[in-house]
Amino acid sequence: MSPRSVFITGCNRGIGLELVKQYLLQESPPKFLFATYRSMSDDLKKLCEENSTVKLIKMDVADYASYPSIVKQVENIVGDEGLNLLINNAGIKPTNLDLNSITPDDMREAYEINCIAPLFFSRAMLPLLEKAADAQKDSAISTQKAAIIHISTVLASIAENLGGDKYPYRCSKTGLNQAMKTMSVALRGTGILTMAIHPGWVSTDMGGPNADISVETCGAAMIETIEKLGEKDHAAFLRYDGAPINW
Repeated sequence: MSPRSVFITGCNRGIGLELVKQYLLQESPPKFLFATYRSMSDDLKKLCEENSTVKLIKMDVADYASYPSIVKQVENIVGDEGLNLLINNAGIKPTNLDLNSITPDDMREAYEINCIAPLFFSRAMLPLLEKAADAQKDSAISTQKAAIIHISTVLASIAENLGGDKYPYRCSKTGLNQAMKTMSVALRGTGILTMAIHPGWVSTDMGGPNADISVETCGAAMIETIEKLGEKDHAAFLRYDGAPINW
């Protein structure tokens, strides 16, 4: 069963767009499905036109000053029942990846979008997630109750880093995992679950044509995994199929 309300960042293409599509295909889709974009794609626009449950929000995740107005927009729609599920999907992978080509700006931009923005946007959304958790006080921890999911990557794993390179992407996503893990301590006892999930090597603009899995397979599998998450998965780092990843 899908959460009553879901908020996904970075939905104009790729994994974010597919997550929106897959949630709409669920037997019991969310009542409110918030999808953010920087530039509107035809596919996202069409989904919104054909499904009243989709609520589009124009957003640059690095525009921190916009967060209060976005939270207010969501609050006006979800009401006292709050926001059940936040999926921080928006991210970047700079084109300069090896030791000789990376620049300080590459590293800063990657940290800004992949680590800092998800942390502070999660903090901004906490009052709505707390409302959702309070509305289901007697329910077990789950993504149907209240949860923050960060789209990470196996490339963030220090233990599994055998290939090197990809400095901005690896380092910023490792930072994201640490932010998630640290926030998980603050969220103990609140009824809000948080974790990080690796979507797989996916055939998208970012993943490239030689990727292992299609975006459709990724989206469907991730939603299946997300819907099964419980207290044992608080602060976990998992693959899209639910298998654990070494930190």
